[in-house]
Amino acid sequence: MSSAEKKLSRVCVFCGSRPGARPEYLRHAVEFGELLAARNIGLVYGGASVGVMGAVADATLQNGGEVFGFIPAWLDKKEIAHPNLSRLTVVETMHERKRLMGEESSAFVALPGGFGTYDELFEVLTWAQIGIHHKPIGILNTGGYFDPLLRLIDHTIAEGFAQETNRALFVVNETATGLLADLERFVEPTTGNKWERT
Repeated sequence: MSSAEKKLSRVCVFCGSRPGARPEYLRHAVEFGELLAARNIGLVYGGASVGVMGAVADATLQNGGEVFGFIPAWLDKKEIAHPNLSRLTVVETMHERKRLMGEESSAFVALPGGFGTYDELFEVLTWAQIGIHHKPIGILNTGGYFDPLLRLIDHTIAEGFAQETNRALFVVNETATGLLADLERFVEPTTGNKWERT
């Protein structure tokens, strides 16, 4: 590891509790989990045993990695809490879940998922924008899944609702290996005052 790279202790992954329509969504989740375990980087995630969430957790565990899960008690019946995690924390609310996941992590990554994934991704992006945290954020853009979302971000900037520098708050890569390298090299941008016009 070069002096420009930072050690990631645990990565918080946001992703779907469904498998998605294409097999590569699960395949890339497995690759990412295997890579975390190989690099001795822990996984922090929403605690489920199903969908993309279950795939990344299983791959990390099966390769000797550490996995911390956080799941609200009422959501356990829908997402089915994973029974074999290194640590499973049952919480009361979604807000508590996200707060604890953030506290346990040194970086954040979004894999393909639905509305909950977008919610979690944009919350940590907002936190970075206003200086609540200074951790790397990455998007694993499997098969161009996030392309429409990235165009929306460009549109938001073009229409004056975010600064041009906000693009540098996160990194995007189509491979697990490339994304992890980007996160390790991440340098927090100087975004200036959120409320200033640019």
